[in-house]
Amino acid sequence: MVYNKLIRDNIPEIIQAKGGNAQIRVLSSEEYPRYLEAKLDEEVLEFHSDHTAEELADILEVVYALATNLGVSKEQLQDLYQQKRESRGGFEKKLLLICTEE
Repeated sequence: MVYNKLIRDNIPEIIQAKGGNAQIRVLSSEEYPRYLEAKLDEEVLEFHSDHTAEELADILEVVYALATNLGVSKEQLQDLYQQKRESRGGFEKKLLLICTEE
């Protein structure tokens, strides 16, 4: 079966432990961001189908990898998250913007 998608680091060993064989290659620095973005799309689609905390954790793993690739640590990302939350709020009030008038 052909996948051509980014996988977690331990997947080749897991496949081998189950008696399979995985052909892999290491992505270049130029390719990696594109495959991370595709992986994010994949994980979000999976969450749409299966609304579980496990699927959210998969999304978070990709988000952390994207941040690291941008040179942003998990801690820096968390700080940015907190700053944005403090200045603009979260989504607890479940507000839907219908329209605005200028």
